[in-house]
Amino acid sequence: MIVEDHFVVRVGLKAIINSQQDMVTVAEAGNGKQAIEAFEQYQPDVTLMDLRIPGLNGIDAITGIIGKFPRARIIVLSSYAGDENIFRAFQAGARAYFLKDIKGQDLVNAIRAVHDGQRPMPQEIASRLADRVPRVALSSREMEILTLIARGKSNKEIATALTISEGTVRVHASNVFAKLGCGDRAQAVSEAFRRGIIDVE
Repeated sequence: MIVEDHFVVRVGLKAIINSQQDMVTVAEAGNGKQAIEAFEQYQPDVTLMDLRIPGLNGIDAITGIIGKFPRARIIVLSSYAGDENIFRAFQAGARAYFLKDIKGQDLVNAIRAVHDGQRPMPQEIASRLADRVPRVALSSREMEILTLIARGKSNKEIATALTISEGTVRVHASNVFAKLGCGDRAQAVSEAFRRGIIDVE
């Protein structure tokens, strides 16, 4: 099954897969909700999952599928190489993670490997995942504050939005900067986007 909201990309992937004698595309989905419904109906051997799809994102779709079908074999195929994206995908239950610049032959080889129970991982992805592991995760409150900082909110505006004091906002913000290894708001926001920690529309 192919889960991808861009029609042209989906057609390209389908052409690559269907050109193989041992593969066929049994289902397609353009958003997370459709992905879960299509998986329930077709129960494909392997699923290619984009992360940035409408409605439920790819991580939520993976979580929804794995929750009902723990043995589902899902390969993330994304344009996002941030270590947090990769970490969350594997945490949700993905078997492999590849970037969209992957060559066609490498993709079909990966599909076969995952179908056989393997967990192929490109060196770039393995390195980024290894970089992620030692870092201290942000708390849910710190995530809220970081997201609001990224939206350009002042400490006062954040305090009002979260019904906390400005002093508490400053403490949490300082913790966020320390965990990200950054000295100020601009650096923290840039690092958070680079790593895929936040994705503000």
